[in-house]
Amino acid sequence: MRLNFKHIAALCALLLPLCMEGNAQGPVHKIKDRKRLERENELLRQRVKDLEEELLLTKLDSIAKDSLENRLEALYEEDESRLATGLHPEEYDANVTDSLLSIWYLHREVIDNHEDEGFNMDSVHYRTDVPDSVLIGRLRRMNSFITLPYNETVKNCMVRYSERMPRKMSDILGLCAYYMPVFEETFRAYNLPLELKYVAIIESALNPRAVSRAKATGMWQFMYATARSYGLEINSYVDERLDPFRSVDAAARYFRDAYNIFGDWSLAISSYNCGSGNVNKAIKRAGGRRDFWSIYPYLPKETRGYVPLMVGAMYAINYAKEYGIEPTPALLPSRIDTFHVNRNLHFRQVSEVIGIPIDDLRDLNPQYYKDIIPGNQGDYILRLPFHYSGDFLDQQDRIYAYKADEVFKQVDVEQSGAAGFRAASSSGGTKTEWVYYTVRSGDSLGKIASRNHVTVKQLQSWNKLRGTTIRAGQRLKVKQKTVSTASSGSKGNSSASAASSGSYTVYTVRSGDTLYKIAKKYGVSTNQIMKLNSIGEEIRPGMKLKIPKA
Repeated sequence: MRLNFKHIAALCALLLPLCMEGNAQGPVHKIKDRKRLERENELLRQRVKDLEEELLLTKLDSIAKDSLENRLEALYEEDESRLATGLHPEEYDANVTDSLLSIWYLHREVIDNHEDEGFNMDSVHYRTDVPDSVLIGRLRRMNSFITLPYNETVKNCMVRYSERMPRKMSDILGLCAYYMPVFEETFRAYNLPLELKYVAIIESALNPRAVSRAKATGMWQFMYATARSYGLEINSYVDERLDPFRSVDAAARYFRDAYNIFGDWSLAISSYNCGSGNVNKAIKRAGGRRDFWSIYPYLPKETRGYVPLMVGAMYAINYAKEYGIEPTPALLPSRIDTFHVNRNLHFRQVSEVIGIPIDDLRDLNPQYYKDIIPGNQGDYILRLPFHYSGDFLDQQDRIYAYKADEVFKQVDVEQSGAAGFRAASSSGGTKTEWVYYTVRSGDSLGKIASRNHVTVKQLQSWNKLRGTTIRAGQRLKVKQKTVSTASSGSKGNSSASAASSGSYTVYTVRSGDTLYKIAKKYGVSTNQIMKLNSIGEEIRPGMKLKIPKA
């Protein structure tokens, strides 16, 4: 690395007195003072290293600034007639906006990464005032199901997350309060170690919209082919890699499969980063040994740090208070409700009718990256803050009808979904809806398929099932039916007609209520309530439900 004049002068000022002192003394004095000189040389080396690190940060600041300025100049110089600031307000079209946002995110990323910029596990070694005995004791008290090793590499990662990046860890800690309960519930459902939730910190720092240079996408950083193989939907309107709920489910199934292959959690976690093929190659090169530290030298460079970094993140999250790390408040609702959407819906319709900020919709539903839920193509999920649930239920018909012609008129609809979007703004005709079945104890896919005159393969395809395993209470798409769409705001079934004519009762769910109890109380079926409210079987106290009149 080349040092500038200021740094060279500083180094000379440090070195010159020692050189002169060494020349003034005789051989006997040099021998006597050897230990003192060694200590001073060590101090000098450390000061030089500190200067180099300072220069690196200065250089990165300069690079970020130059990159931002150059890209802005290139953009603005496309038209010399524009204002000195570069653009007139009316000229901010989609392409320009995307370009400016890309520049902003690039600059922001450079700034945010300063805390741990240049981290190289093989060359950077952090110092800490916390004794090894304390660090080891803290790891043991975490009672991890996955073995947490301790060595210099792991220690380095522990210090990195707990002491070297306080601002970033504050942000991550704030997001943990929102996302970690979701991850824990998923991993518990698959009977997997809950510690796997920390992998998302290593992958994306809990950013659901993260995209790597290799185009791995989402909080769990799935590549396209892997995502599709684990049932995540990716099309012109939906990318479920961006959905924290769906993507963690896919990640859980990947970890389960990887553990079945390797029988070791550290190897399963490593394969999540580099693939099972690379882990198998490392095992062969290590003479067949199947533990992480034996194959460590043979893994790709990035993967070698994967397990130590996960241990470091776990340690920092669990002992954040000891390091004075306070969570940055995450601007996400503590309670959300989930609704099933079976008709095309634009975020603008929801936002403008019930008053929820459109950015809140985007944050809770990042998988719909064009602000459109293509409900006519299947069953999709909409997540809303809990306090908007009642308004959404009460005004569903108005929401779906609101500016439908306007918001979908300019949509560039993919060929397979064009008919569906036309139907949304049509004043009449027919459309296709799914019929659902709730799995009961003793059911099998074969029985359900036979009962509904479809094939097992069709059920697997419609419900994104990789095998034939189903569980009681699971809700399956079993067939499609064609219904009349008499008006743009109708749901196309008897329940919707009853709702639009006012023939329903609004019921507020109380503690201890179940859908079955409510249905029995009003003399209707649970399916009628679910269809009318576009919900699943889960209800919570405080929810407002439309109950069709029997």
